[in-house]
Amino acid sequence: MKIIFAGTPQFAASALAALLSEHQVVAVLTQPDRPSGRGMQLTASPVKQLALQHGLPVLQPATLKTEEARHSIAVLQADVMIVAAYGLILPKPVLQLPRHGCLNIHASLLPRWRGAAPIQRAILAGDHETGVTIMQMDEGLDTGDMLLRHTCPIEKSDTAQTLQDKLAAIGAASILEALRLLQEGHLVPIKQDNNLASYAPKLLKSEAQIDWRQDAQQIERAVRAYNPFPVCHTHFNGATIKIWQASLCADIQGEPGRVMAVDKQGIIVACGKDALRLEVLQRSGGKAQPVAQFLQSIPAKAGDMFSNPIISER
Repeated sequence: MKIIFAGTPQFAASALAALLSEHQVVAVLTQPDRPSGRGMQLTASPVKQLALQHGLPVLQPATLKTEEARHSIAVLQADVMIVAAYGLILPKPVLQLPRHGCLNIHASLLPRWRGAAPIQRAILAGDHETGVTIMQMDEGLDTGDMLLRHTCPIEKSDTAQTLQDKLAAIGAASILEALRLLQEGHLVPIKQDNNLASYAPKLLKSEAQIDWRQDAQQIERAVRAYNPFPVCHTHFNGATIKIWQASLCADIQGEPGRVMAVDKQGIIVACGKDALRLEVLQRSGGKAQPVAQFLQSIPAKAGDMFSNPIISER
């Protein structure tokens, strides 16, 4: 099949790599290069890097709403467009260009977690499973008919990164399966139940600031959900500290933010309910470190306080 692929991050690159093994990819759509790293140099997306390695034409329009963008897609005369974490809205005229329309690889079990951050929202909510849905795209936000679904358990140790890696592999295999079924005429569209839908909004850096007045379980989920972005952070002795790994300490109570104990395994901090053991930390300008190394540069002792956000009065 002649395929146009649209995607940007590594999650999408995994699917593109799988497609290249079995199908003819005639062009790739990806987001414009963005500044990245400490030098803020323009950097190609993982999808673009893979496409260039295979000599594929790469299109990077800032929007698909222009006649020029639509024409560049129409002339390719593709059978289908595969979309995975692309990041741009596909207007109706673009959705109708390929012979079989546009199929989306979505990292949730639709209709749960429509939107930009389904992996992180699933971890935050304490879901026990998630998965990948191959969906026929329409004009709505992840509202199209479901064509294929595969589940994936969410382990208690999963971060957004580890879960994304699992779902990327499932997504790559799922799109190959969906295309085989499409060619055989065996894909069966199933309408989503809108009453079961939930929304997964884009991540904001501000929501990763820890409020120690929350339950320890919720904070522990946030630490995993926001790893590797935007990373949970807090303030201690005037310094901003990022928390990369933590574990739950049940049945320990204290003033929220108060350090209850310190040892080589972690800094135990009281929360609104129970406590959290901080295990891998990073200070500004430094690297993520196990707590034993971190304490060599920023000491902590029982009785110290981690700051809580100030709640503004309206």
